[in-house]
Amino acid sequence: METFDVIIRPLLTEKLTNLSEKQNQYGFIVDPRANKIEIKRAIEQKFDVHIESIRTINVMGKMKTLGRFTGRRSSWKKAVVTLKKGHKITLFEGT
Repeated sequence: METFDVIIRPLLTEKLTNLSEKQNQYGFIVDPRANKIEIKRAIEQKFDVHIESIRTINVMGKMKTLGRFTGRRSSWKKAVVTLKKGHKITLFEGT
């Protein structure tokens, strides 16, 4: 898997914003086939930071109904990355 195909987009939620301010943790939506080693390599190369730990979560898609039709949202994979002290990702800072 290519290094830059692993990260799909950053995950910006209220909970992850608080974690980034207080505990230096950032969230990303990643390719469901990627493992922790590939995620770590991709984030370190793209943002030039050093990673302390990674937690990954497989989020299952929900069943949704619209009138008489039912469907399913897509499943996706989330990665929460803890950076070492002194490192920040400026994408989330807004600068």
